[in-house]
Amino acid sequence: MEVDIQSLETFNQLAYEGSQQATAMLAQMTGIQADVEVTKITLMDRADIGEELAGQSFVGIGFDLEGALVGDTTLVFEEACTGPIVEALPGGAAGDEMVESSVKEIGNIMMSGFIDGWADFLGTTIEHSPPRYVEATGADVLPVGDDPNEQVFVFKSHIEWPGEDLSFYIYMLPAYDQLTELMADSGTGEDAIPVDKLSVFNEMTKEGTATAAANVTQMTGIETDAEVTQISFAPVEDVPKQVDNKAYVGTAVEFSGTPSGYLMILFDEESAMNVAEALMPMEPDGEGFTDMHESAIEEMGNIMTSGFIDGWANVLETSVDHTPPRVVHDMGRAIIDPLAAQVGQHQEHAFIIESRMQTADLEFGCEIHALPDDAELRQALDDLDVARKDETDPDVERIFE
Repeated sequence: MEVDIQSLETFNQLAYEGSQQATAMLAQMTGIQADVEVTKITLMDRADIGEELAGQSFVGIGFDLEGALVGDTTLVFEEACTGPIVEALPGGAAGDEMVESSVKEIGNIMMSGFIDGWADFLGTTIEHSPPRYVEATGADVLPVGDDPNEQVFVFKSHIEWPGEDLSFYIYMLPAYDQLTELMADSGTGEDAIPVDKLSVFNEMTKEGTATAAANVTQMTGIETDAEVTQISFAPVEDVPKQVDNKAYVGTAVEFSGTPSGYLMILFDEESAMNVAEALMPMEPDGEGFTDMHESAIEEMGNIMTSGFIDGWANVLETSVDHTPPRVVHDMGRAIIDPLAAQVGQHQEHAFIIESRMQTADLEFGCEIHALPDDAELRQALDDLDVARKDETDPDVERIFE
């Protein structure tokens, strides 16, 4: 089945407007003015949904959807949000036995606002179950699917409460087959993306990430595992918001071929120091992040980039080359913003291919972000022979020459 870019943009806009309506309901009931920070569509393994929630306590209000849209939706509050929200309700008192019922009440009204826009667009009704209340840590606040390896489309909105340093989220997981049919029906037939091949491309990316992680292990002796791989679709102006606004060290390259685009390998600062020193034949010749560290990160970025991209080239039976890596050391959004601006010169939305890897041996975290040209990504998917999806082994001799 094929969907086009326009339908992806339309459905992403529906999720954004629904989140705006939900926050308007919150403001009407409590006076709390919240801002929708990012809304995006992501294709990922069900088991990886909510990985950004790890280590935090949340309160969730879940709903089952029925009718023109089947699936589940969850409104997720940071636990610290619940007290101020409940206190803002008429008669509310944080800490009493009415907290659960109050949160369910406001969640029910907010999500009715979220769902109404979808029903209006589809010209029908969408029913939802009574709200379910849940308290949990991390992704446990979200519903568990039958198959953790199933690839699903997730609509996620990140909403911030200015001045309070608090956040909440809306996750919607429609039934995959029904959603793709709806997107296909709403499209114009232009710029078509074969959805089944997009899933295969995501699997290719997972293999590429595993190869990059294996390269790290081979070069440094640090046992490294690929953790999360996903393809997101969002407005270009929201692309820099896909990374935390903290300091990173890494490399950026431009790759050309089918597809072309930009790729960034980003380590947090402590991880960059650790992986760089694991590569050094001797102690660094100064304090802090030295020229020796920078050279080691450049070498590591080159090896990881080649391992990551070679898998695409093998499966697509094409040539994907990249420029020499440029070392970057800045806040995450400052690194990605100029590359997103380049992409934004000829498209309003972008696919963002994201992978993460880490190790339990020491402080080590690494993110890979790719921004392919969407027209060339469509061409790559058109040309993709699904039967070759397992042929992602890189050319080891070329990588380590």
